Amino acid sequence: MQHVTLNNGVRMPLLGFGVYQIPPDQTEQAVTDALAAGYRLLDTAAAYGNEEAVGRAVKNSGIPREELFVTTKLWVQDAPAEDNTRRAFEISLTKLGLDHIDLYLMHQPFGDVYGQWRAMEDLHREGLAKAIGVANFYPDRLIDLILNNKIVPAVNQIETHPFFQRTDYQDLMREHGVRHQSWGGFAEGKNDLFTNPLLAEIGKEYDKSVAQVVLRWLTQRGVIAIPKSVRAERMAENIDVFDFALTDEQMAAIATLDTGGTLFFDHHDPAMVDWLAKRRVG
Repeated sequence: MQHVTLNNGVRMPLLGFGVYQIPPDQTEQAVTDALAAGYRLLDTAAAYGNEEAVGRAVKNSGIPREELFVTTKLWVQDAPAEDNTRRAFEISLTKLGLDHIDLYLMHQPFGDVYGQWRAMEDLHREGLAKAIGVANFYPDRLIDLILNNKIVPAVNQIETHPFFQRTDYQDLMREHGVRHQSWGGFAEGKNDLFTNPLLAEIGKEYDKSVAQVVLRWLTQRGVIAIPKSVRAERMAENIDVFDFALTDEQMAAIATLDTGGTLFFDHHDPAMVDWLAKRRVG
């Protein structure tokens, strides 16, 4: 497995396993299968409702804790966010059955963002969160957070797939030492991704699936990817992407698929902001 080094020196696998939208009653088996396939980065969140199942799979795996990299996420917290954030972190830590989190992300750029971040900085200084970062932060919000706080986010997890490539944003994050992580790398199959003629043709050259081409494209860009599946054979396929490399011409061809916009939801949409801010977790 290839790794990246975060801005505080922590090493993080470049490819991991995500559990978004996996029901809690299927999550333990899915994570067990993922660990058996070789994944060591696990990505969950309080909002997913399956942290306990992830924790059980980790405990029962017998894999030394230092070989695993576990990410979870903080949901939107209102003032006093500093107190609420620590409480939410402790709940996640208990559900996972761990003594620390490798990467703790602020899940949405809403609520008392600065109170949340100050509490996360404290958790990091105490060693409870080895690295802290954000998710779904657009450039303006990310730069504002960086300029007005002491710790620069180690990671920003954002929608990234062949139809929304975020190349310019990745350049900006790189300038500030923030690692780019993808969610929705397969675009949930939207725009007929899995039958896309260009991606299929590239895959044929290497005897790889469209999914493998997409994951290679992401990781070759240095984007951390966390594909999800509940099928063991698909998990094994998804992790098998480091034995080939796309050419510059193929990378340029994939770049032409970019539409420049989200396929899911816009964090600048007031209705979406209202919905996310009112959603309660825990």
